[in-house]
Amino acid sequence: MGTEHLIIFDTTMRDGEQSPGATMTREEKLRIARQLERMRVDVIEAGFPAASNGDFEAVHSVASIIHESTICGLSRANEKDIRRCAEAIAPAPRKRIHTFLATSRIHMEKKLRMEPSQVLETAVNSVRFARGFTDDVEFSPEDAGRSDIDFLCRVLEAVIKAGATTLNIPDTVGYTMPEQYGSLIRTLRERVPNADKVIWSTHCHNDLGLAAANSLAGVMNGARQVECTINGLGERAGNAALEEIVMAVRTRQDVFPCDTRIDATQIVPASRLVAGITGFAVQPNKAVVGANAFAHESGIHQDGVLKNRETYEIMRAQDVGWHANRIVLGKLSGRNAFRTRLQELGVVVESEEILNAAFARFKELADRKHEIFDEDLQALMSDETVTPQDEHFKLASMSAHSETGEAPQARVTLTVGGVQMRAEASGSGPVDASFKAVESMVASGAELQLYSVNSITSGTESQGEVTVRLQRAGRIVNGVGADTDIVVASVKAYLNALNRLQSVERMNPQEG
Repeated sequence: MGTEHLIIFDTTMRDGEQSPGATMTREEKLRIARQLERMRVDVIEAGFPAASNGDFEAVHSVASIIHESTICGLSRANEKDIRRCAEAIAPAPRKRIHTFLATSRIHMEKKLRMEPSQVLETAVNSVRFARGFTDDVEFSPEDAGRSDIDFLCRVLEAVIKAGATTLNIPDTVGYTMPEQYGSLIRTLRERVPNADKVIWSTHCHNDLGLAAANSLAGVMNGARQVECTINGLGERAGNAALEEIVMAVRTRQDVFPCDTRIDATQIVPASRLVAGITGFAVQPNKAVVGANAFAHESGIHQDGVLKNRETYEIMRAQDVGWHANRIVLGKLSGRNAFRTRLQELGVVVESEEILNAAFARFKELADRKHEIFDEDLQALMSDETVTPQDEHFKLASMSAHSETGEAPQARVTLTVGGVQMRAEASGSGPVDASFKAVESMVASGAELQLYSVNSITSGTESQGEVTVRLQRAGRIVNGVGADTDIVVASVKAYLNALNRLQSVERMNPQEG
């Protein structure tokens, strides 16, 4: 194929994790990393190693198991951060250090409190220092879209000389219009000496809903790497969505002179995995991965699609992973079939003990639910990835009663740090009563910010997946729980959030 290669740089586990409540455990990052590798993502930005011990360990673990994709760590432009980043990515066969420094006047004056000459010197020194650990170094001039073009060119020329191999141009605040952003990439490639010696990259935020459009404008003007996330996850309004970038370029090969090496059939599985782990549900009308992305309600549309799919569909649902995962297991399925399907889903079971516990829960679910789908297995295994030392709060049993004209009641039995406790409470509904019973035992002091329910699959016997977001002392976490009983799923989600909160506080005791 004569087209050029477009590098896909996934930052779901770094920039995506900066969404309030999207914090991921080490085990969750490993599951996502394996799926990204299966999808043939070129570069996986696994985290910000200097941010915390937990992030360092997660990046180091990802670097230890991924062999095909390049593992990247983010670092500020100082030697301490860069050294910590180098240690974290050291086990990876392919590794990259991504260092950044702001170049816009407002950032230099108000945030860095540095003169332009100091910024230039710091950028050069940082890139040169990073090259001592790897020959794959990326530099980002933060807030490039609002930077003085002459100064930006000087900085980029200098970091190329210092050894940068990829130059990433971020639209940090999602302010740029596509024509402006494309023009910026083109101008930099024309004005910066040795521009042809490096890969130019885009990193666009979605504050005005233009992240994908801006990124693609950059590609049309010579960028050959796009930084993006699964489901467009990210702080504020998110980042450019990987699935939109990949399918736009692939669907419009008449327009784009490049293509990715992504296995697009892994897109929907990746979307569901990230949504399940983070608790950030995908909106039904989300492009490519939304539940309605290939649904046709209009009679005219339905008639057209039945006669010829291309009348209203520009992509095939199967090409991005829809319909690939139908009924997989039932109550008569054995342990080997269960293990094999988990492997096909990219779920690596760390021990026989975890497999046995998961298989027992699968059999229990199969007794209540006739058909088990891949989404059910993903939800089931999300519970199993909580390591025993992280499971301080555990549901032993519960009952909830709701009757018209009577106050709903709940009785909950928990194991808290190995000690069994029981409590009863009433509330405005069975979920409210259950949460109050839990709080009467744990007294967490956490504020409930979000409670949402989604159906994992179709039908009334479907498992309900509940997301609970808690905040305490400035920390925000999401908890996810699944069960065919929505009240039980709610308590599981609440306890999952409490366990995450405790785990985060233990790993990072100094962070606000």
